[in-house]
Amino acid sequence: MNKNNMRFKGQLRTYMQWPVIMTALLLAMNIWMYKIDRKAGAVMSVFIVIYAVIVGLLYFYNRSLILADLIQFATQYKGIQNTLLKELTVPYAITLEDGRLLWENDSFLDIINEEKRKKYLNKLIPELNTGVFPKTENDYVEMEVTYRDRNYQVELRKFSMEGFSEAEKLLQIPKENEYFIALCMKDITELNAYIKENEDQRFIAGLIYIDNFDEIMESVEEVRQSLLIALIDRKVNKYFGDVSGIVKKLEKDKYFIGIKKEGYYKIAADKFSLLEEVKQVSIGNTRSATLSIGLGLNTATYTQSYDYARIAIDLALSRGGDQAVVKDCREITYFGGKKEQAAKNTRVKARVKAEALREFIDGKDQVIVMGHKIADADSLGACIGIYRAAAELEKKAYIVINEVTTSVRPLYDEIAKSPDYPKDIFVNSEQALSHVSDNAMVIVVDTNKPQLTECPELLQRSRTIAVLDHHRQGTNIIENAVLSYIEPYSSSTSEMVAEVLQYIVDNIKLPAVEASCLYAGIMIDTRNFMNRTGVRTFEAAAFLRRCGADITRVRKMFRDDMESYQAKAEAVRMAEVYRKEYAIAQFPSDIDSPTVLAAQAANELLDIRGIKASFVLTVYEGRIYLSARSIDEVNVQIIAERLGGGGHINSAGAQFDHTNMYEAIQTLKQTIDQMIKEGDI
Repeated sequence: MNKNNMRFKGQLRTYMQWPVIMTALLLAMNIWMYKIDRKAGAVMSVFIVIYAVIVGLLYFYNRSLILADLIQFATQYKGIQNTLLKELTVPYAITLEDGRLLWENDSFLDIINEEKRKKYLNKLIPELNTGVFPKTENDYVEMEVTYRDRNYQVELRKFSMEGFSEAEKLLQIPKENEYFIALCMKDITELNAYIKENEDQRFIAGLIYIDNFDEIMESVEEVRQSLLIALIDRKVNKYFGDVSGIVKKLEKDKYFIGIKKEGYYKIAADKFSLLEEVKQVSIGNTRSATLSIGLGLNTATYTQSYDYARIAIDLALSRGGDQAVVKDCREITYFGGKKEQAAKNTRVKARVKAEALREFIDGKDQVIVMGHKIADADSLGACIGIYRAAAELEKKAYIVINEVTTSVRPLYDEIAKSPDYPKDIFVNSEQALSHVSDNAMVIVVDTNKPQLTECPELLQRSRTIAVLDHHRQGTNIIENAVLSYIEPYSSSTSEMVAEVLQYIVDNIKLPAVEASCLYAGIMIDTRNFMNRTGVRTFEAAAFLRRCGADITRVRKMFRDDMESYQAKAEAVRMAEVYRKEYAIAQFPSDIDSPTVLAAQAANELLDIRGIKASFVLTVYEGRIYLSARSIDEVNVQIIAERLGGGGHINSAGAQFDHTNMYEAIQTLKQTIDQMIKEGDI
């Protein structure tokens, strides 16, 4: 290239033009001097001419020297830059879009060492394949990878090298592929180790309650009671002492515990074996002790950890006890709870809750009662019972029901067509919302999940909410309830309401039709008093019989028509026996109330010898509904929870947000396989 054709650019050009600018300024000043004094102007003109000649000579003489020095500097700078990049302590490499390595610096070569012969990045580090490369120019991707037991934070950037093929004589790349991927790796092994160590040292607060303290004390001789408690204390102290935890006894049946997070990982790995160890403590007691454990995890402060522990222990107790619940800022994890606990014979809790409910109802003008969607006999019966309580307290009451299924149609029609009841006793969601005010109370029965209620919006608009349910609580609960009566021991919500009614109003006398509704709810949920029945179940049934519940009429109401009976028989006939113990069946959706009939089919599958649990799936309103049933060998509730549902130990359900039956059944089978492998069932 001819040096005469070379020109300065940028700031250097401006800098080189300053002598010319100064000459122009001096000329202007010379003109001004001529006007003042001609002799002074002539002297200055001579000076300007000499200045211009010197500047011109220096500029044109040194120009080539300056250009040569600049080129030499640029060459040296490029070499220094390349050397610095080559010897940079941060591993750096350049690849083509297909992952082929073009260039690596020394640090990158030191990492791959004997694998230098591998020329494709994914052959060295499988995670860094073309699928994770940035797709657009100047875009970048950050990710962590592990290579040779070291952790690296990798940054991938895509940049264009347009015109590379024209300038490069040794390598020909198609113009559409003139893109390179720049790879930068940062070793974060030590940083991750410090983070993990800090995380492992984090403090976790917890609470332990003995669920059935009074019962086990009554089941053992008085002289042995102190020994029994000492053995339980020893089990608790040793278990948490083995993971460097501390245990402080707060009351006779309550403990406070503090452990490090690394200790939590150990006890979570053995699935809180303390729950089973305490059950084995026996010195003549006829009932085994059970524990409830609540832990607060992943919190910023100790106070928050303790608050989480209190929430977790309350949840464990509301789910029936005999389990550990771990709450953190993201989710709630459950351990144990595989066995059904014996129901308590005392009605103290029912009386206390009834009195509290009466006070809330007394303070309101209206009561709105609702159960769960696709109401069954238990839900409707409980709603009728709460309606009667409000009526006895002289309050206006409404029952929210949007869809009347075939299973509850006889009960619904008998109430709706009776002249003894107001015409607006049953309302839909839209009508119920119009009745919401500060003087209205919403009572939810037979469910504790807001998304399953007949009208979830009611819960958002109402300030006073009460919940009565017999299902075990899960993660999603009605959080703003002023009264929550959750009793997993009860056979049905109708049983709970029948007990509550006896304490809300003294010497209450239910109309025969309402007593029949409550009796039907108990009968359906207990499979004609064959499932989950206790002393209190029969006491509630006896109370309803005294009020005039007609057993014969109830039985006639719930007889199947021929089409429904044939559909259930076909579902049972076509059922698949999975792993020789689990019955899985599909129920036809082209029939009224398929979800209710599917639950009945699941119950009938349990009558087959060798079946430990049954699962019946049916499509309804754009979703697949799962009904799960068992007798006593399998906890179907924890299976349903894995699928996003819940329920009881031997009666549960879940929903799939699609209608692909094959996919739903495969998901169910995979869940069963995984839980068997993990030892949960």
